[in-house]
Formats: sequence, structure tokens, C-alpha cells
Amino acid sequence: MKRIPAEIIATGFGSGLWPIAPATAGSAAALLLYWALPINGTGNSVGFFVMIAAVFVIGLWSAERVGTPADPDPKRVVIDEWVGVWATVAFLPTTWAWLLAGFLLFRVLDIAKPFGIRQLEKIHGGFGVMLDDLAAGIVGAIILNAIRLIFF
Repeated sequence: MKRIPAEIIATGFGSGLWPIAPATAGSAAALLLYWALPINGTGNSVGFFVMIAAVFVIGLWSAERVGTPADPDPKRVVIDEWVGVWATVAFLPTTWAWLLAGFLLFRVLDIAKPFGIRQLEKIHGGFGVMLDDLAAGIVGAIILNAIRLIFF
């Protein structure tokens, strides 16, 4: 019975079931949800960070339930992309330009996994699934906020 809620959450409420590039679809769905939320100005409210933390914790649980020893991070599991892309846009204005920049940078960082991020996905279970995307999001947030502070 726990499998169905875990599957719904892990797949980002179905966004990870997209047949082509499910991680990209999941990231886009997460940003659309973020944009629709009543967050004023920038992603720096307490509620925003509570949302990231709560989804991270429930993502640990759902990724652990959906993954198998043979495939600990199935492609349909995109709740980690939700957390990662939200972390990327933290402290940025909620304009389409910054959201698009966050989306694109997060996808590049999530795929390339630089700065030791790849090592995090080797951690066993849900932590490995969730941590590498959170780390990619934090790196993305640092890069984009530095650009914003220097040039804008």
C-alpha cells in the first residue's frame, strides 16, 4: 500500500512519467509549481525553504521505496529534480528570465555533476538520489546569485 503514494511522490506527481527526458520534464513541472505559488519577489521566504526541506525529506522516503537494488535511481524518479531546481532559484527574482536561467543551469549541473557532485549519487538509497541534485541546486544558486549581484 505504501508503494502507490511513494510512486506518486517520487515521480513528481507524474511529471517523471514523461517518455522523453523525464528529469527535464520534472524540473519544468517543479518550476511551474514554484512560479504559481504565492511567493513575492524572490525565493527567500521561510515557507520556500520549509517547502524545500519537506520535499527533500519526503523525497528520501519515496525514492527509497521506488528504487531497487538493481536500479536505485529509476529515470521516472524526479522528486530530486524538484528539490534541486528549487534550490537553484533560491534568492533569485521570480521572473521568467531568472527561472529559465535557473532551469537551464540546473539541468547542465545535474547532467555534468561537476565539483564532486557525482560522488554524492554513489551514497546508498534515497540519500544518494536526493543529495546530488540538492548539491547541483546549491552550486547553481551560488553561480546565478553571484551573476545577479555582480551584473544586476
